[in-house]
Amino acid sequence: MKIVILDGYTINPGDLSWTGLEKYGELVVHDRTPKELVASRIGDAEVVMTSKCILSAEVMSKCPNLKWICVLATGINMVDLKYATSRNIPVTNIPAYSTDSVAQFTFSLLLEICNQIGVHRDAVNSGQWQASKDFSFSLTPQVELSGKTFGILGFGNIGRQVAKIAEAFGMKVLIASNYPDFSFETKAISFTFRDKLFADSDIISLHCPLTENNKGFINKAAISMMKDGVILLNTSRGPLINEIDLASALMSGKVSAAGLDVLSVEPPADGNPLLGLPNCVITPHIAWSTKEARTRLIDIAISNLQSWLAGNNSNCVNVK
Repeated sequence: MKIVILDGYTINPGDLSWTGLEKYGELVVHDRTPKELVASRIGDAEVVMTSKCILSAEVMSKCPNLKWICVLATGINMVDLKYATSRNIPVTNIPAYSTDSVAQFTFSLLLEICNQIGVHRDAVNSGQWQASKDFSFSLTPQVELSGKTFGILGFGNIGRQVAKIAEAFGMKVLIASNYPDFSFETKAISFTFRDKLFADSDIISLHCPLTENNKGFINKAAISMMKDGVILLNTSRGPLINEIDLASALMSGKVSAAGLDVLSVEPPADGNPLLGLPNCVITPHIAWSTKEARTRLIDIAISNLQSWLAGNNSNCVNVK
């Protein structure tokens, strides 16, 4: 059996190993694959693994030996599921591997906004504290989280973990979800409607999947319902936000700050209106990428393959 990984570099840039897959067949690992080479690199392989390479119906139609697909991520929008199902090709994904890492990173963005430790570290290293007349000085306002209201849009594994961390910080937590679980509520955590979450939250964090119905739903109209000076966080999917509308709100101060690990186009396109704004912290889609999370990802991919070879379909999203 031939196994092809189309774009393995971001998952394993050299600090992990793919050897767990080698005992199942001939393994070919590509760091990256341009879209025009996807079909030819799959070639006669029975198994293909992809993180972001698109497996369209056209691509898969050129790969007659293809029998099983593993998406090396949670989102599966890069695979034409309808076509794969028509050929009875199971498509699996990697759920819940990065929950703790993404939840942690969400608060890294928030704490950077609230305390700007890097700015103050650089000030100390440049001698500004030594030159200060006072024992303490600050270059930016310091913000306490306890007592603030933290709004979460989405209630998957990451949203749940973020809620627990926000509660631990002493915040009131509001959650808007199409699938509420009222047993999760505590004195500090409660479910509410989206519009009320917009109106009542000091901080809003996105943890929902991207669908056709919610693309760009954080827009001018939604922002107008939010508190003046709200903080917006996104470690989910970039296209959830209308970036032109957010940029305008950041420049006006309606949104006091944003912390974003994702953008609508990645890497960002020239002219993205959010780039360079002083109150917008943007990181290069790294919330998921701790070594611990990437290790879990590879382990689950191997487990998915083992399950399929044994006649089962663990984490399959299309066929039984």
